[in-house]
Amino acid sequence: MATALLYVPKTAKRGDVITLKAVFSHVMETGHRRDVAGKAIPRDIIRSFVCRYDGDEIFRADFHPAVAANPFISFSTIATKSGAFVFTWTDDAGKSWSETTQITVTG
Repeated sequence: MATALLYVPKTAKRGDVITLKAVFSHVMETGHRRDVAGKAIPRDIIRSFVCRYDGDEIFRADFHPAVAANPFISFSTIATKSGAFVFTWTDDAGKSWSETTQITVTG
């Protein structure tokens, strides 16, 4: 099971630079460990992260084996209109998780 903690301002004025933050909890497996029977445990890390703002992709990151467990991501964008931010993570197994939060833009 994976969980996310998000920080997105609830409101902003049109044209404001806003900072978005996300921490994603995922059981990261490097692929270098072995189980009790000596069999290799398959690698399973977060491979990609995408953030969309009202349907438009505004940020993307691809991760590699050296990524930390529970990665923290922080980036900025410009508040242009009220809408949804959709944060999506995908792991090596092809599983994806999404979290959505709204912002209200005034002015």
